[in-house]
Amino acid sequence: MHLQESGEMYLETIYILSKKNSTVRSIDVGDYMNYSKPSVSRAVGILKKGGYVVMDKDGYLSLTDSGLEVAKKIYERHTLLTDFLIRLGVDKNTAVEDACKMEHDISDETFEALKRHAEKYTNK
Repeated sequence: MHLQESGEMYLETIYILSKKNSTVRSIDVGDYMNYSKPSVSRAVGILKKGGYVVMDKDGYLSLTDSGLEVAKKIYERHTLLTDFLIRLGVDKNTAVEDACKMEHDISDETFEALKRHAEKYTNK
């Protein structure tokens, strides 16, 4: 199943929330993303069907191995691109917004090249 940008955003959000809290519920995702309960419910259903998320009997969400892989990839892109743009002189809020748009469309090849370039300056 190929994920669309919105699916990647949900997985990234679940990942971010799970780093902050031991449990994540759909309502937490909706609050974080400022989305309605029906929108989150529909998205979580699609992610469950695709094998990216599981929900236990108490309604707590967990990422599967494939969900975690996608979430970590998107989160890494987001954080690196945000930092890269800020270092270029872009305002933080603009950098966060632009990185969010870029993280979904940039090719793996281009991202890896940017990552190598950024590492030259951060590992000194």
